[in-house]
Amino acid sequence: MPGEGVREKINSAVEYLTEEGLRCDLLMPEEDEQWIEGLTPWYISRLEDRRSGDLLIVSDSTQMADDLIERGYYVVGIWHDENRSESFAGLKYVFTDIEEIARDSYEKAYQRYAQLPWEILRTERCIIRETTVEDVDEFYKIYADPEMTRYMEGLFKNPEDEKKYTRDYIEKVYGLLGFGTWTVIRKEDGRIIGRAGFSVRNGFDDIELGFLIGTEFQREGYAYEVCSAILDYGKQVLQFDKVQTFVKAENLVSIHLCEKLGFEILEEVDIEENIYGEEYHDGVKVAPSEAKFGKYIRMVLAI
Repeated sequence: MPGEGVREKINSAVEYLTEEGLRCDLLMPEEDEQWIEGLTPWYISRLEDRRSGDLLIVSDSTQMADDLIERGYYVVGIWHDENRSESFAGLKYVFTDIEEIARDSYEKAYQRYAQLPWEILRTERCIIRETTVEDVDEFYKIYADPEMTRYMEGLFKNPEDEKKYTRDYIEKVYGLLGFGTWTVIRKEDGRIIGRAGFSVRNGFDDIELGFLIGTEFQREGYAYEVCSAILDYGKQVLQFDKVQTFVKAENLVSIHLCEKLGFEILEEVDIEENIYGEEYHDGVKVAPSEAKFGKYIRMVLAI
């Protein structure tokens, strides 16, 4: 049983989450309830009538967390003053200072376990959220216009390769970094109009901003609106202090937009363009001898 100080923090967190509109139950064992009916843990008995996918469980015990993960429950570990030796090695998330954790953090942990996309932010006219495999078909419609690949790479020729790549991206990039390239949706009709977000470019230290708005939706200010909001998110939430972007020298429209956003031209660089080749083979990159490069203007913004 946790001490009085820890219990006060836990009770404070429960009270806060309840006020935020979340159902939050506090389960602690009674003195004679460590084990029930032989070797069945008390917490399994308490949860037996609840569907695993409907819950996010916060536990301060590695053993409890491991047991519940094996049974399909979504679990977040919590470190406090009395359990610093717990490892929580198999968990996606471990919180500290439970009384300081905002509702959004619990929601995002649940969504990651349930494979639901995070909504990143909203602008006046758009929603920016994580990409899903279901978005890929809409991307192909956007990229079908030759103008879309005039200054940037296209998608894999086979949509199934793009979908495999997207599944890996969701797991390995969103899951590891917590950011990436996201899907841009127009509020008024729910249409996917483009992509934008941050990425990490091999060979460069700074985080990269990338963006694409479908031809049908251009010249309406969406790119500036979305990128401005994403840059602010990078500064305020992700704590970036500098961002770079790469634009083909002949893409004067994008260069002008980046300058409007505050970017300054720094240098011309060679960028590898076919990292995975024509097909996607579980993240295997092309051999160095097959790599293709294009010349890009590198622009930098201190945010």
